[in-house]
Amino acid sequence: MTSLQKIRWGIIGPGNIAKAFAAGIAHSQTGQLVSIGARNPAKPGLAEAFAGARIHDGYAALLSDDTVDAVYISTPHPSHAEWAIKALEAGKHVLVEKPMGLTAFEADAIMHVARRTGKFLGEAYMYRLHPQMRRLVELVAGGAIGDVRMIKASFGFAMPSVLPEHRLYSSDLAGGGIMDVGGYPVSMARLIAGAAAGKPFLDPQSIAGNAHLGQTGVDEWASAILHFDNGILAEVSCSVSVAQDNVLRIFGTEGRIEVDDFWFASGKEGGIGEIRILRRDGSSETVAVEERGWLYAFEVDAAGAAIFEGRQEFSWPGMSWADSLGNLRVMDKWRAAAGLEFSVEKPEKRTTTLSGQKLEVRSERIGKRTLPGLERPASVVALGFEDFRTFSSASILLDAFFEQGGNLFDTAFHYAQGIPETLFGQWQRNRGVREDIVLIGKGAHTPFCIPEAIGKQLTVSLERLQTDHVDVYFMHRDNPAVPVGEFVDAMDAEVRAGRIRGPFGGSNWTRGRMEEAIAYAQRNGRQLPGVLSNNFSLAEMLVPLWEGCVASSDAASRAWLTARQMPNFAWSSQGRGFFTDRAGRDKRDNQELVRAWYSKGNFERRDRAIELARRLGKRPIHVALAYVLAQPFPSFPLIGPRTLGELDDSLEALDIALSPDDLDWLAFGAAAPEHKAG
Repeated sequence: MTSLQKIRWGIIGPGNIAKAFAAGIAHSQTGQLVSIGARNPAKPGLAEAFAGARIHDGYAALLSDDTVDAVYISTPHPSHAEWAIKALEAGKHVLVEKPMGLTAFEADAIMHVARRTGKFLGEAYMYRLHPQMRRLVELVAGGAIGDVRMIKASFGFAMPSVLPEHRLYSSDLAGGGIMDVGGYPVSMARLIAGAAAGKPFLDPQSIAGNAHLGQTGVDEWASAILHFDNGILAEVSCSVSVAQDNVLRIFGTEGRIEVDDFWFASGKEGGIGEIRILRRDGSSETVAVEERGWLYAFEVDAAGAAIFEGRQEFSWPGMSWADSLGNLRVMDKWRAAAGLEFSVEKPEKRTTTLSGQKLEVRSERIGKRTLPGLERPASVVALGFEDFRTFSSASILLDAFFEQGGNLFDTAFHYAQGIPETLFGQWQRNRGVREDIVLIGKGAHTPFCIPEAIGKQLTVSLERLQTDHVDVYFMHRDNPAVPVGEFVDAMDAEVRAGRIRGPFGGSNWTRGRMEEAIAYAQRNGRQLPGVLSNNFSLAEMLVPLWEGCVASSDAASRAWLTARQMPNFAWSSQGRGFFTDRAGRDKRDNQELVRAWYSKGNFERRDRAIELARRLGKRPIHVALAYVLAQPFPSFPLIGPRTLGELDDSLEALDIALSPDDLDWLAFGAAAPEHKAG
């Protein structure tokens, strides 16, 4: 493709918004419409609405069309992510109608594929590419109304009545105001708050939202207040059942700016847009922005420019990936505050991966190793997912880990009031993978670290997890005031009941306490405690991160683990950011890092990790995780990525093979050994 050629566009989902985009292509300088993909290619009027375009029977057929360079996706909201991912993997550039995904997690997953394929990906907020937006930002940044204090933006209309069969009222199609039009006032507020701060956009530091959920379960009208760290407050609202005035108002110390229907700018087919400035002294001014270009043509040409220049994102004021993610995070929090979860996001409707495939292992990227007492091998790293609160978001990460060969999952009764256990139970039942995975359960956390809590909490955990057993069990804390034998007896009873079907042991237990527990089990015919879950990292934890935590990173503990061949499931195995740019001898803003990890010895170990990473073409955090993986005892680091990018980044450590000399050099600073990547 050269700059003398045009971008050949295909459209997936030929509805009304697709017709507007097709008209934009026709009036663009860089685009040409060549194909559309339709579920019903024989539908009357398609040929006339998309004149000259080849009509494919189905969306997959369009993605197989070699004459298509870029795809515009305008299907209903729930399928944006699926078809964006499929289009990227088919080698197409992609423009997705807003919202890019139902959540920021979905959008991030699409971006992850775009990074891998190297293709352009954009979110189609068409108004952001219109010249009127640049003029508006110039006025705000130039102080036309002084310092901005408040923003009010609405996008609301009234349907004739509640129509359960219409997409705007369908929970299965993620209808309602927030997803359909709420992103417009949110994106505008973030743009203006950013302009006031001299930035491309600004994300709010707090969000308070609500909505009226109607009879079909979608938000018929909704509002939210965004508070930015520069003091600006924004009131945003949207609706599908209430007509609003749809005026953008920006209030400053010297007046206000008003723009009617800001998303239309100067009109779909060109015209004059007006920005009204009303000053404190009573004077006013109208700034006219005349544009003959068609509204949707601007985003066609902005996408075309990015593709021709080899960029993967829109240039400002278009929506960059960071901008799109920030916008969806606001919408996620708005929905969460309103209690809005669409039926299409629930487990019974989410039976495939985000790309529409049946879950299966697709690679052996994550290797496995045997663990005494387990029927099946466990992956060399365990996945924790405590940060997730919805099935639709958690399943993206869980699916990706499983697809790459991961089968070891870390759960606990104590985590987030049981939400992660519940989500995992929904996932394993929904995906039908219980017999393929190794499930870690934990219980008896302080202040309920007593023998009686083990069975009671395990009962609750198993109900949440939708299974009758866990494969590995840890007491989450120790209580030295209780004779260790009572804890061993309680865990052994669960083994005999079949509710623990593998090894058990202690998380945050000292070597002495483990030895005492093992000796008690030997004397009394109980299953021997056979696993530990203590902090273990190249950086030695100086003080407990939380009360009752125990680290085993020191030389004596390492020697004991090796002699015992005691499997350790290492938490905070990468030093909670100590091996990233968040830490440094001159960086002391993160009090947790400073308190728990800053020492002369740790910084020397960090220096060596940096040196080795440079030689290997990796990053220090990869070396730190490889150090934990390569120990001379069974070592299973627990990782807690929140995005697919973070997951893949952690797995970079699997490419590093460290020798015993490497381990000693990293830990103690002996002469630099030979090393290799493998």
